[in-house]
Amino acid sequence: MNFQRGQTRDEPEINLIPMIDVLLVILIFLMVTTSYAKISELQINLPQAAGEEGNATPSKHIYVAVDATEHYAINNLHAPFSGIDGFAQALRKAAGDEAEPTIIINADAKAPHQAVINIMEAARVAGYGRITFTTQNPAK
Repeated sequence: MNFQRGQTRDEPEINLIPMIDVLLVILIFLMVTTSYAKISELQINLPQAAGEEGNATPSKHIYVAVDATEHYAINNLHAPFSGIDGFAQALRKAAGDEAEPTIIINADAKAPHQAVINIMEAARVAGYGRITFTTQNPAK
């Protein structure tokens, strides 16, 4: 039974104007409070290099190895580490009369970081600035 015969029912309506007003206020708030400065950005100028092969004279290679238990070897001969100065002297002996040999460091993946730093420091004390590291490609 319909007791409301002549009355029409109003359709419910969603008013979007207040919601848009609230969103605009939030947007303005975010724009005002956001800083656009790049505070933590570092300015780094990377060196450039050409891919051409040079005709530099090849230097003597000195292979220095260190394993996970900090045992050192120079050119596959055991070299006891008695300090930076002693190891620098061993590097000079291995270089012979070569003025600027290339030190190639073969370090075990589990070798302590300090062991590699010791080799680099000994090379610096010995006056050798050419240092490189060997790696291996991961197995596929």
